[in-house]
Amino acid sequence: MQTPLGKPFPCTSLCSFIMDSVADGLFTVDREWNIIYFSQSAAGIVGLPAEKAVGRKCWQVFRTEGCTNGDSGHCVLRQCIAEDRKIVGRILMVEREDGVHVPVSVSAAPLKDRDGTIIGGVESFRDLSSVPGKNNGRKLPKGFCSRDPNMAEILRILPQVAESEATVLLLGESGTGKEFFARAIHELSPRHNGPFVAVNCGALPEQLMESELFGYKAGAFTDARRDKPGRFQLAEGGTILLDEIGDLPQPLQAKILRVLQERVFEPLGGVAGVPANVRVIAATNRDLERMTQEGSFRQDLYFRLNVVRMTLPPLRERRGDIPLLVDMAIKRRQQNGGKHIQGLSQEAMRLLLAHSFPGNIRELENIIEYASILCPGGLIHVEHLPADVRTCEHPAPRSAMNGQPMTMAEIRYHAAVQAVERNGGNRNAACRELGITKDTLRRILGRVEDNSQESSNLPS
Repeated sequence: MQTPLGKPFPCTSLCSFIMDSVADGLFTVDREWNIIYFSQSAAGIVGLPAEKAVGRKCWQVFRTEGCTNGDSGHCVLRQCIAEDRKIVGRILMVEREDGVHVPVSVSAAPLKDRDGTIIGGVESFRDLSSVPGKNNGRKLPKGFCSRDPNMAEILRILPQVAESEATVLLLGESGTGKEFFARAIHELSPRHNGPFVAVNCGALPEQLMESELFGYKAGAFTDARRDKPGRFQLAEGGTILLDEIGDLPQPLQAKILRVLQERVFEPLGGVAGVPANVRVIAATNRDLERMTQEGSFRQDLYFRLNVVRMTLPPLRERRGDIPLLVDMAIKRRQQNGGKHIQGLSQEAMRLLLAHSFPGNIRELENIIEYASILCPGGLIHVEHLPADVRTCEHPAPRSAMNGQPMTMAEIRYHAAVQAVERNGGNRNAACRELGITKDTLRRILGRVEDNSQESSNLPS
């Protein structure tokens, strides 16, 4: 390869140029743990110039909890060199030069010479807290961050969806942030100067729901002494969120359908329709398609709502976002005058990453609030976490056959099976959680199953 001037590019200069162009941080060490190369991106993440990092021990520059020398059990480089294998996607907290703790995703591999002898190691790391705040040139509302591919696709189309007038159906488990996304759609839309009104259809008593949604006229019933506007009227010119719309009784489903079709509603006791200049966003954690088949939800209303459907993945399927969400939750508490919490210890973060999060993001925020109350300051440790999170710490699994400790293959199989179960049978999500490829997962599951069949055929 040649430079623009036609002169040959030295190989070392070319390699350095390429590695410095990559956004992920990267450094290499020799067998004595001395840093021999430190990329510009790595320097930016840890806050130390590359020239000051080269020649120092790796644990003096890339500081993770408990890593004070090359003998640390937390050292990813030491593990990959000792086991002669690549390690991918290990999530750690690294301390910057200025004392700030940053969540990073770390991958490492041994460095070998031409004869295959290990002469050192290479480690790359990605800053999980630095997520771009813009999408297609339009700034997303504060608080949006994700490294998950499924969530990234939702964020990619969010500005285009917001700019349209289309009805949006937000699906997802409780606590996945459906109202948060509904507010974002409103803020990014041409209606952002209008009101945003959220209605929880599951929390309103059925006998009051119609008057709450559409209002009433004076004299509509005994105590109706004057007109009262409903939620649709209050949302005029803006956006209304019909949360938990799957709990809406069928008589009201017909009235909502009329609003969507004719853009008009009738207050209780009224004799004339009222125009509704309102954008409708609906949200639910229920399976509306199945409900239409069962007859408990109107099919025509479902089709009217299902113009743009966005399904928010549960937190257990986007575990790589947990460090980002934790960092945001801690920063919000600090801005509100809370204690100076720097972050989570590595062991506390490991337990959070292993937790199933049935309550999703809402549960994670409650966990951080609870831990911040108990933590005096600095890092949140395991003892500050709620008891149900600490129970993720299990003893080493033992064989169901004889009570003896499992082999390494059995332990890998056990971990893989649990990951698949936690992710509802989704093997792609299990691979992301474990940091392995689909082929590796298939090999882990198949190897133990094959061994079990062979063992059962052996003579006793």
